[in-house]
Amino acid sequence: MFKKVVFHISLILLLAPTVSMAQELNCTVDIVSPQIQDAAAQLLFTNLKGAITQFMNNTKFTNDNFGNQEKIDCTLYFNMTAENAPGDFNATLQVQARRPVYKSSLNSAMFNYQDNFVHIVYNLNQPIIFNINAYSDNITSLLSYYAYIIIGNDYDSFSLNGGTAYFLKAQTITTNAQNSGEKGWNPLDGDQTRYALITNLLDETYFAPLRRAMYEYHRLGLDVMYTTPEKGRAEVLDALNLVQQVYNDKPANFNIALFFNAKATEIANIFSEAPNDEKSSVYSLLNSIDPTDIDKYAKLKVAQ
Repeated sequence: MFKKVVFHISLILLLAPTVSMAQELNCTVDIVSPQIQDAAAQLLFTNLKGAITQFMNNTKFTNDNFGNQEKIDCTLYFNMTAENAPGDFNATLQVQARRPVYKSSLNSAMFNYQDNFVHIVYNLNQPIIFNINAYSDNITSLLSYYAYIIIGNDYDSFSLNGGTAYFLKAQTITTNAQNSGEKGWNPLDGDQTRYALITNLLDETYFAPLRRAMYEYHRLGLDVMYTTPEKGRAEVLDALNLVQQVYNDKPANFNIALFFNAKATEIANIFSEAPNDEKSSVYSLLNSIDPTDIDKYAKLKVAQ
């Protein structure tokens, strides 16, 4: 697989005789329901958790083969907030994804988003079967959409615009779901929705620098910090300057907020050991483009 050849070449050569090539995701699923306690619903949630886990981990979403060490770690956390009828639920969904940092035991958060527009209609033992060309139900569309968002972000971090093919699939899922009546798929549903996320990701006019930032931040920045931390920090700073370009055109944008949802704490840690002049420069930049997280950057503020 081209996007990770350089990253994993030594490990692949070492393990080649025993590696089994498989699906893309290593997904952990959790379902909580503090407001819904009846036994029938609890049985359904247990069944649904198994079905989602199987779907996410056993479906082939790309034509690439992933070794076990290459699978993308991700988490889906459903909070069932209301039961409208048997098998009919409102929920929120927290989606998180991570990727390893080269020559490190650390994982870097790639995506962290709470989707508040989740409506699930599910029957016991209902199969979840995905068809890219047609809408079947909301749960199938939700799962496949986020699978492609996770995969696309991962590919973008290893090669410039490497995730485009998978973002286009997420866009197709969005388009197919727009006549379903389910919230989150349409432009009128707000500016912090699945529709807004994928539309921004594929907008080359304003958002191309943000996708370049994902590549520079991870492949050119984090992945070289083990051997050359100064060079790695410089690349991360260059990536933040790209984010600022997008901010200047589209301030307070949803996709920028998502970037910092995943990265704010990590950025503070990266620059915590930098020289004071570098800290000061980064703090000033972050104060202008991510004021929401300014408390997280307190360790970068240099006393005058």
